[in-house]
Amino acid sequence: MDQLIQILANNARLSAEQLAAMTGSTPAQVAARIDALQAEGVIRGYKAVVDWEKTDRDFCTARIELKVTPKSGMGFDEIAVTIAQFDEVESVELMSGGYDLGLTVTGKTFKDVAMFVAQRLAPLDSVESTATHFVLKTYKQGGIMTCGQEKDEREGA
Repeated sequence: MDQLIQILANNARLSAEQLAAMTGSTPAQVAARIDALQAEGVIRGYKAVVDWEKTDRDFCTARIELKVTPKSGMGFDEIAVTIAQFDEVESVELMSGGYDLGLTVTGKTFKDVAMFVAQRLAPLDSVESTATHFVLKTYKQGGIMTCGQEKDEREGA
């Protein structure tokens, strides 16, 4: 695997100078390689890992398992792409095992997510069944710990 890709996957905030030092390249070479990776679609975007529990934003996440009937000649791609177009859907993955598609869905409240599933997702022609699992607490996201890092000052050393 390209060393630059691995470094960026762990920390996309590093400067071209820092990346150059880490990879033995020049900043210009790093910038050109990043541009090429973006043009090839290898790098699809950059995103901050946010601990939403520490903000004032109402936020609810659910994992949804879907059993679907794939369209003839299209497999699972057509329904997966259709579902991915919904704003509430953060991710869609083709799965092995007891269900076909795994989704991560967000909303402001449990009710918002439940209504999305009931009114917009479940009625789709290809959807046979859904199982919704609400995320109650996140401990680690994107390889980064989001819980348990703060030490209580009252604790002994």
